[in-house]
Amino acid sequence: MRQENRKSGQETRVDIHAKITDRIVAALEEGVRPWVQPWSTRNLEGRVTRPLRHNGEPYSGINVLLLWSEAVARGFRSPTWMTFRQAVELGAHVRKGETGSTVVYANRVKKTETAENGDEVERDIPFLKTYTVFNVEQIDDLPDGYRPSLPHDPKAGLNRIAAADAFFAATGAVIRHAGNKAFYAPGPDLIQMPPIETFRDVESYYATLGHESVHWSGAKHRLDRDLARYSKDRSERAREELVAELGSVFLSADLGIVPEMEPRADHASYVASWLEVLKNDKRYIFSAAAHAQRAVVYLHGLQPAAQQVAA
Repeated sequence: MRQENRKSGQETRVDIHAKITDRIVAALEEGVRPWVQPWSTRNLEGRVTRPLRHNGEPYSGINVLLLWSEAVARGFRSPTWMTFRQAVELGAHVRKGETGSTVVYANRVKKTETAENGDEVERDIPFLKTYTVFNVEQIDDLPDGYRPSLPHDPKAGLNRIAAADAFFAATGAVIRHAGNKAFYAPGPDLIQMPPIETFRDVESYYATLGHESVHWSGAKHRLDRDLARYSKDRSERAREELVAELGSVFLSADLGIVPEMEPRADHASYVASWLEVLKNDKRYIFSAAAHAQRAVVYLHGLQPAAQQVAA
């Protein structure tokens, strides 16, 4: 009986990965990058942020993609989500007939097992659970402040772009401008960018710079994502490009940048390669989101304010 329960638990975890990956694959097959769509939706009125928990803490990793996708599909303007119980604790209630959205929680548990030689061995076992959240637009009687208006301040864009300049400068990355291609060169350890004037809009420039900065973060002496096979292995290149793609949209959200996200010349081939990777590995979108999250956290950690806190 114990073995059957263990097997059932494993199948449940695989089903979670498969269900979410299949959903993303379906969107890619329709030509839609589900992590990009929020940039252009009217419902956000030119503003974008990461999905937020009821306490204002931003979601991370795969949950960002899941809740962005839900917000766009269902027309939610607010970025804030909470569980049924959290709503009740605030004196509010989810409206009858509303359906929730799935997010996931990953953690590890330690388990002691007996090895073949009789020794007791402690194993670190990862597990994944799902739970349901509701957007605040599905909840009545919430306290003031849970439904902030989203006015568009035309002057705010200039401030946000200025902040983006400061953000990328603080990373210490060597950024050179020339030519018509954007890339990270591991040998000389530098980012090459086309001049900002060549982009459709300045926001797209910063989004692209964010993409290349995520590549930069993966160098061996930084996060060590093993980029050695990038130029030799099509599958490894697709995996790393997906990490950089997700990291770029996470960063754009954090910096308040709303780019047009004009497709690059290599966009179609990347989408095809992502589909191949995701169909063959139902867990990789989780890994890619986690790597992207670590890269973004690393880049934030290079900022002066973060270093002062660390000191």
